[in-house]
Amino acid sequence: MLVTLREVLKDAKEKKYGVGLFNTVNLEMTKGVIQAAEELRSPVIIGTAEVLLPYAELEELAYFMVPMAKKASVPVVLHFDHGVTEQRIMEALKLGYTSVMYDCSTDTYENNVKRVADMVKTAGTFGASVEAELGHVGANEGNLGKTDAEDDSIYTQPEQAKDFAKRTNVDALAVAIGTAHGAYKEKPRLDIGRLAEISRTIETPLVLHGGSGLSDDDFRNCVANGITKINIFTDINCIAAKAAYENYREGLGQTNIQNQVIEAVKQETMKKMKVFGSVNRA
Repeated sequence: MLVTLREVLKDAKEKKYGVGLFNTVNLEMTKGVIQAAEELRSPVIIGTAEVLLPYAELEELAYFMVPMAKKASVPVVLHFDHGVTEQRIMEALKLGYTSVMYDCSTDTYENNVKRVADMVKTAGTFGASVEAELGHVGANEGNLGKTDAEDDSIYTQPEQAKDFAKRTNVDALAVAIGTAHGAYKEKPRLDIGRLAEISRTIETPLVLHGGSGLSDDDFRNCVANGITKINIFTDINCIAAKAAYENYREGLGQTNIQNQVIEAVKQETMKKMKVFGSVNRA
């Protein structure tokens, strides 16, 4: 069933588990994620990020994602991740996405507040939920691994998060606590104390970006300290490519290996759901 982010994260926050967002760029990946959710009776968030649109356009994705989400036997949120342009976000909303992220985290704080608050009102007319980001989740370069003392500016500040949540009425807030997007080049240093303080300070469900590559203990620790939504792409993207490579033989076609790719994505997704604690929560 197709639902909004508000619906799944409310329960996750109350019962202290995490719901995975798995970005997908084709039919096989989407099938694998939804099959995992149905087998484990887990709510799930599927979607794509604006940066991934060169690989599959929103309109193309919506043609199969929307009906698949509606037909699923578990709650499925269709999410447009890291939307940075209003044009693309509006396109996603018109195509039937039930949740959007408006990422204004690189703008000034006041502009971030204003732009997100306006988007919350706009998305509300579509019945959709909105996620924002405060602080800056990097890209596995530059600031990764730095301590608070070295560069505190990239981390989410608890009191600022309180002000942001109050002024925007955003449905979910991605926080910067030391994670980064993409494959990690070194072990991340997560500021769990900061996360716990933010969670105590605001009621808004918290989101962890840069999840691929973290250890199971890292995930469990983040969920225990307030994270309700966890973004995954790199892990399932790589496992899909690996499955295609390992199952290919000379003379085989796409149809000979696509089921193995779907199964590989499904199994990797199930691993994450078990760690996040979302099994049997649907």
